[in-house]
Amino acid sequence: EIRLVGGPNRCSGRVEVLHKDVWGTVCDDQWDLREAKVVCRQLGCGTALSAPRESKYGEGKDQIWLSDLNCKGTEGSLAECEAKPWGDNICNHVEDASVECSGAQRLVPKLLPHSFLAGTEIPEPGPIRLVGGPNRCAGRVEVLHEEQWGSVCHDNWDLNDAQVVCKQLGCGDAVLAPIGAKFGRGLGTIWLDDVNCTGTEAALSECPARPWGDHNCYHGEDASAVCSGNPSVLPLLPAIRWRLRLPLAGILGEEGGHTPMHSLSMPSLDVSADSGITVSTSVRLVGGPNRCSGRVEVLHKDVWGTVCDDQWDLREAKVVCRQLGCGTALSAPRESKYGEGKDQIWLSDLNCKGTEGSLAECEAKPWGDNICNHVEDASVECSGCSLNIYFLGIGAEVDIPEEGPVRLVDGPNKCAGRVEVLHENRWGSVCDDDWDMKDAKVVCKQVGCGSPLSALGGARYGRGPDIIWLDDVRCNGTEESIFDCQARPWGEHNCYHGEDADVVC
Repeated sequence: EIRLVGGPNRCSGRVEVLHKDVWGTVCDDQWDLREAKVVCRQLGCGTALSAPRESKYGEGKDQIWLSDLNCKGTEGSLAECEAKPWGDNICNHVEDASVECSGAQRLVPKLLPHSFLAGTEIPEPGPIRLVGGPNRCAGRVEVLHEEQWGSVCHDNWDLNDAQVVCKQLGCGDAVLAPIGAKFGRGLGTIWLDDVNCTGTEAALSECPARPWGDHNCYHGEDASAVCSGNPSVLPLLPAIRWRLRLPLAGILGEEGGHTPMHSLSMPSLDVSADSGITVSTSVRLVGGPNRCSGRVEVLHKDVWGTVCDDQWDLREAKVVCRQLGCGTALSAPRESKYGEGKDQIWLSDLNCKGTEGSLAECEAKPWGDNICNHVEDASVECSGCSLNIYFLGIGAEVDIPEEGPVRLVDGPNKCAGRVEVLHENRWGSVCDDDWDMKDAKVVCKQVGCGSPLSALGGARYGRGPDIIWLDDVRCNGTEESIFDCQARPWGEHNCYHGEDADVVC
């Protein structure tokens, strides 16, 4: 048997195991997220968030039963992991190991016959909750202190703070961090103010803030959070094509107070009940490997024509990618990289700031006024389709048949595996030199898999069979794409495939 002691709920605390009818602790030698993952699974407590060491949740008093555990992370219990014999250790209770899990998992039977949900994960009630919203993963933030629930003031409230709340509740990633009592005003105490999380903390109580109850707010300033773990908040992964199936009537807002799909904050989208969402725009990319890379063509007077590459750079490419809903601009190739056009050259000497919603908003010579030929046709390479759909109503089902320019392969699911990137229409791996959690954070975000749990090296998920594309990757964690991070030039490295980088999101 196993239990977690001294934490805020049954899914966080000091690890204790039962042996010979005596409870004892576990030494933190070699203790990491793999062991924590087994503990969380054994207790039905969801995902392992962290594996604290050095008696974070207090020191045990009796036996230290286990030491030098070496789990793979796939075992059903700690008893299946390699370890020293029971009671054999050179530890003391200062080294007691702990675990923090996302929350208890309990499958709720399907209530609606046409719902896409087979069940819902319900975390055990803890010292934080979201109230006043449509479900447990969206609402006003309330924290428990001195056995009294109270709200959080929205001063300095942002997505980093909401991220910690969502993670603490086992609700995925933060989608929104509403302020101004979006989900109604609280009635009790305002417990926290000036919360300033980095987004990596396991609980809101770990973030810097004013002392409990010290604030200059009123309940009209209560902070809220909307999390992706809400079954009806569906982020679409980066992809080239996608299809959205709506299994229940009313999803488009005809009834029931659901958020209408036409309220999506995404440029160049048309919405219809029969086809979901389709892209309709006056710009296209031609001749590339997918709809988000290729020669730029614009529609003018019902005729498609190209764009001259005079002054063409990443700012113009950024506008095109945004206009097409294709994510981040990766490059702005010149000199007809994707072939020469045949008809009009419509635009030349474009001068975009990079913030415009379409090329038509940028400064340029008059339509058709240029001294170019098609050898100078401009092109764009984007990261891939990047669209988030948020429903605060009934869920939907999403199919993503194509991959983007980054993928995780040979892992247990699409959110864990060896990192591979697409360059020159060829997939290759990434060397683990300088590979860390900041790099993993960018990859997880780019593939739509939330936050990173670990950044692994040494080809943990097998050796790649082809080229090694990237080495010495240095992200700061805020980039939209791994291609925005510092690294050696493509294909330049001093590695072998035994050093392939891996990620678990």
